[in-house]
Amino acid sequence: MGVQVKKVAGWSAVLLFSMTVVILVAQWMRTIPEVAIFISNYRGTTPLPEGAPVGLPAWLGWQHFLNMFFMLLVIRTGLIIRSKKRPPAFWTRKETGLISRIGPAQRMGIYHWLHISIDVFWVLNGVVFIVLLWVTGQWMRIVPTSWDVFPNAVSAALQYASLRWPLENAWVNYNSLQVLAYFVTVFIAAPIAIKTGLRLSPIWPKQGWLHRVFPEDLARRLHTIVLFYFFIFIVAHVTLVFTTGALRNLNMMFAANDGTSWLGAGIFGLAVVVMVIGWLLAKPSILKPLARLSGKVQG
Repeated sequence: MGVQVKKVAGWSAVLLFSMTVVILVAQWMRTIPEVAIFISNYRGTTPLPEGAPVGLPAWLGWQHFLNMFFMLLVIRTGLIIRSKKRPPAFWTRKETGLISRIGPAQRMGIYHWLHISIDVFWVLNGVVFIVLLWVTGQWMRIVPTSWDVFPNAVSAALQYASLRWPLENAWVNYNSLQVLAYFVTVFIAAPIAIKTGLRLSPIWPKQGWLHRVFPEDLARRLHTIVLFYFFIFIVAHVTLVFTTGALRNLNMMFAANDGTSWLGAGIFGLAVVVMVIGWLLAKPSILKPLARLSGKVQG
């Protein structure tokens, strides 16, 4: 226990030192005339295409909650699987109907079963999200449509790092750093996580061309990198939500309005309660009866 505390304290000290250095360097860079001119020319935001929607619709609120909820359980079960501890129970799918044509039944740990089950819901939620993005035109808010997004993203990052936040109005338009982060998360990181997770799961063929064309070691490395990316993204996202106008941001994210009432914060509070309940219920005594509905449980 003492060794773990020392490790946490050590990494915390390294993180605090690194953040301090980044802030000081960014503040020093802003005193350089060329950098000041650069920030003046690139304020951090790229204009949206003609006809882009204004505001955030209500469906983004429940999409945000479902994504939070599923990601929490995916990360939790993923960390349990990575610990390589012996599972408290094992699940084997039922060999009935069309399911039996997929291939021979694979035995997996109960947390592996939960991980894959939650992944299915997360992917379905993502498909609905992508469809609604394109149907409503909201894609224009998170898909770069100009090369100016890159210098503006650098400018926004420098402004954030120097603790002098860039001027922004997320209700109308995200700044360029947000656009790139959301684009990478939705269209690059998430597909990689799905593909590599499928490759590492027990349902992937153990032989044949699919097994050879995508090596397991490569999939594991990519999956770990994506997990680390999601962790960094979540920490940065939550930090900025609460440090750049919490009430307004929570209203935009959960209540579909640009006000500063406590409605969005209240909905967010309820969402956190549901997430905590989901975290606590993800234990063997609850998971075993659920797993038996779709297969055989041993242990």
